[in-house]
Parts: sequence; C-alpha cells; structure tokens
Amino acid sequence: MAEFTLPRNSKVEKGEFYPAPKGAKNTKKVNVYRWDPEGEGNPRLDTYEIDIDKCGPMVLDAIIKIKNEVDSTLTFRRSCREGICGSCAMNINGTNTLACTCAVENGKDEVTIYPLPHMEVVKDLVPDLNGFYKQYESIEPWLQNDEEPEGDDERLQSPEDRAKLDGLYECILCACCSTSCPSYWWNGDKYLGPAILLQAYRWLADSRDKGTERRLESLDDAFKLFRCHTIMNCTKTCPKGLNPAKAIAEIKKMVAERL
Repeated sequence: MAEFTLPRNSKVEKGEFYPAPKGAKNTKKVNVYRWDPEGEGNPRLDTYEIDIDKCGPMVLDAIIKIKNEVDSTLTFRRSCREGICGSCAMNINGTNTLACTCAVENGKDEVTIYPLPHMEVVKDLVPDLNGFYKQYESIEPWLQNDEEPEGDDERLQSPEDRAKLDGLYECILCACCSTSCPSYWWNGDKYLGPAILLQAYRWLADSRDKGTERRLESLDDAFKLFRCHTIMNCTKTCPKGLNPAKAIAEIKKMVAERL
C-alpha cells in the first residue's frame, strides 16, 4: 500500500453537514476530520448531528453510529472498547485520549475529533504508526536474561521489586503521550518519545532483566533520550493516568550514574 502524507500546512475546510433524524430532541454536533488520499477538496471537517438519546455514552459510540447509520466512508480504528488496546486514540476537543473512554456528553455544545497530531494520516482518523512501532522494536521490549533460573522454572521477584513495575506495565501504546510532545513533533525520527521511553524504563526497572548496561548504552543519546525537556504534556494527557515524564527522568538518572 502506498504511503499517503497529509500536507503539514493544509487548511481544513468546512465540509458537509448531516442533520439529525426528524423527531430527535436531544442532539449534539460531532465535527469529524476527513481526509481521503484519493479524494478531492480535502482535508475538511464534516459535521454530523446525532440523536444522543439513541447513542451510547462514549465518543466511540457516536462515531460508530455515524459510520453505521449516516456515512459508511468514515474510517477509524477501534477494537476492545474497554480502554485497554489503545486502538481508538484520537484528538478529541483538543486533548489526545481514547474515544472509548471519553464521554460524548462532556458539557460542551459540540465534539470535535481529529487524528493524533503531527502524524502522517492514512485516511480520516487513522494515523500512520509504522514509525512509532519501529521505535518500540528498537528498544528490544522483552526480558533479556541468559542465566538459568534457580531452583525451578520461574524467575522470582520480591513484592518490592514487583511493585517497581507499577505505573509502567499498564502502558497500552496508544501514542497519546508521544503525539502530545513538541519534541516528538519536531524530532520524531530521532527522539524516541514518551511512550517508548516509558516502555524502555519498564525493562530497566525489572529486577529479572540483565540487559541494563546495554540498554542504557543504547539510550544514552542526545536525541533518543535527552531531547525530552520535561514539559509534562505526556503525563497530563495519558488516558491510563501514567507518568512517562517520571520514567524518562529515571532513565536520565541511570545514565548519569553509570558515567
């Protein structure tokens, strides 16, 4: 499949308006970013007026309703609907979050939905995450330990060591944090970004892993790690309530201590 790139400076035009069904009393406008690599006159923002009384409670319910009942050409990702897969990460009313855990009744008159910012767009609300996943692969996110376990087949941890992984293993790789980071916007080809660095620290913090020195040597780079300026956008936007900024700070400390 060919790669399609949304021009960075494209002006988003006002698109089509789809009114609510006749008789609908409780309605809300949902503005949705549309971009078709094979279409004309885009990007644009289409507006769909939906009947809230006949819609589920979440933004994902609203866009599923739009696709099923109004406009089948609307394209987006979704899977679990439980906030654990990260597939439906989008920019909703200016905040990167998960459509399946964001309420459509949010106290605002309208809901405006864009794809994750500063990513190449495949179509509509679908960003191209190939580069993001290549960065994830680059940190070798698996246990590295060639030593034989003692006594049995398990690598045991104390409760204290296991607790060090709390706030790290819960990351669902939705990319909300990385795409909220200005350093990642401008240096995404070199800077690993908050999500990948949090995942890297998950293995550095694991008492069972023996690849610490090699991992730190790989991360000790002006762009991979130190492009972070700790503005905290990543922590503020994480839909799982995690703290990537703290994980990055811990990696910086480990790098400094090995010198």
